[in-house]
Amino acid sequence: MKTILVDAINGLILEDGTVFKEMWALLDSYPNRKIVLTGANDEQFKKFNLDKSPYEVFTLKHDPEKTDVKYWYILLEKYNLKPEDTVYFEHNKQAAETAQSVGVPTYFYDHTKEDLAALKGYIDNKL
Repeated sequence: MKTILVDAINGLILEDGTVFKEMWALLDSYPNRKIVLTGANDEQFKKFNLDKSPYEVFTLKHDPEKTDVKYWYILLEKYNLKPEDTVYFEHNKQAAETAQSVGVPTYFYDHTKEDLAALKGYIDNKL
């Protein structure tokens, strides 16, 4: 079963540190494992209430960033995942392109539109 990799800030977690409830409900409709991805350091982890995330959170505290292929290799190794065993969505175009460059199927999620129907269609298609 594929793992859903979830963008943290401007994805599941809103900028005010609350959980985007409709996205949470969408993600909870899938039985798949979910891992929330961020680059947050300790201060940002507290600021955005990432400790209250409904799913496990992975961060490298900006060392490196999600825009660096090393982030992805470390993530995949830590969780013993193959890129083809994942599906990911990300609001940052450069981070999305980096994930795709290492083989992680990635959807660019425009957080300003909050188009959950399109996100659902993408996840459904990739699972």
